[in-house]
Amino acid sequence: MKREKFSSSFSVFLATLGSAIGLGNIWRFPYITGMNGGGAFLFVYLICVLLVGIPVMISEFFIGRKTRLNPVLAFEKLGGRKWSVVGYMGIIASLLIMFFYSAVAGWVYSYTFKSLMGKFNGVTLETSKEIFINTITNPKGVILWQIIALLVVAFVLAMGVKGGIERATKILMPILFILILICDIRALTLENSFEGIKFLFAVDFSKLKSSSILTALGLSFFKLSLGVGAMITYASYFTDDDNLMLTSLNVALSDTLISLLAGIAIFPTVFAFNMEPSYGPGLLFITLPLIFSKLPFGNVLLFMFFLLTSIAATTAMLSLVEVSVAYFMEVKKIDRRKSVFIVTCIIALFGSLAALSVEGNVLSNVKILGKSIFDTFDYLSSNILLPLGGILISAFVGYFIRWEEVVLEIVKNHEYRNSVYLRVLLYVLKYITPILILVIFIKELF
Repeated sequence: MKREKFSSSFSVFLATLGSAIGLGNIWRFPYITGMNGGGAFLFVYLICVLLVGIPVMISEFFIGRKTRLNPVLAFEKLGGRKWSVVGYMGIIASLLIMFFYSAVAGWVYSYTFKSLMGKFNGVTLETSKEIFINTITNPKGVILWQIIALLVVAFVLAMGVKGGIERATKILMPILFILILICDIRALTLENSFEGIKFLFAVDFSKLKSSSILTALGLSFFKLSLGVGAMITYASYFTDDDNLMLTSLNVALSDTLISLLAGIAIFPTVFAFNMEPSYGPGLLFITLPLIFSKLPFGNVLLFMFFLLTSIAATTAMLSLVEVSVAYFMEVKKIDRRKSVFIVTCIIALFGSLAALSVEGNVLSNVKILGKSIFDTFDYLSSNILLPLGGILISAFVGYFIRWEEVVLEIVKNHEYRNSVYLRVLLYVLKYITPILILVIFIKELF
């Protein structure tokens, strides 16, 4: 089977950015930024991105484009069969994430439909809570919307790299950006909205504690879709002349920008109505519908907000599912559409267990490792497999690959061979990044 590629560097950027952007950009990162010193936290976070996020992303880009293979075969080609275990770890991690992430995506899809149908007209705090509880505890409902979310992803992936992933991200990413800007403009016109801007951007070093630095460190890794094989898989479709270093920098900065724009859409609105700016499902599914219902044309704005949230969830899922699809195509020699079908069925089967295990649903009393099925999938992927994968990836490229080979693949241009930036990158990749990811691993584990 001839391997597809993205058609341009711009397509590469949009697809990779779509992989990095997820639900955490919408509800978690803006809140954590505000609670940990605003601009002070952003400064620390960007330093962590330079020391952790970008080096690992470049390493994954190198492995993917150099081999033009899925993560398992890519590591095997560059390092021998013993290194293929890192590729398998990525596939397992991506599947575990999809098992619970697809459930949350189903909630978002459900709320997008509810807002379109005007279900939040005149909603109160009590009825908003009731709608959310009914959404996540209705067995038939959670399975239905989870399957709908998976079918959207499966349809796109079945169309291939250019006809599916590239076309979808070219359409969805600009729409996401436009919708965020519309919500931002409306939020900034509200009375008392400046309090929300202060919450996000005011530089307050007194809030910046050691725990804040560890949080920034963890976000710089987890937020960019690293350690799961997604960036390796997408990089295997990159154009030959794409500058991997520049792409990684653009993606990291754009991902941060989107998160902050989402925060501007949320927190001026929250503060304008004197609501609690807590993050997580409560903010997204209870507080925001209540607030938007009080605004002129609030239902339209709420629909747009959940639509952009659905887009963020979908583009992230595309990259996660593609990791396993590429594996089945190249290792098991199964054509794309059958591979997509197999992977979707696996995710639907185990994902339904996660969806039914949230508090109040039919499997909420089933415990694995002392946790619900949903939380177990989250713990195994986020706390163990992702940081371990990040450590092994950075060590692999930093110590086991000839650096001249890495340099030539990164820039595809001999004149940059002795660039000071590349020498700094090598030093960071070998001596700083693995140690910092180890710190993340220990923090998440304990």
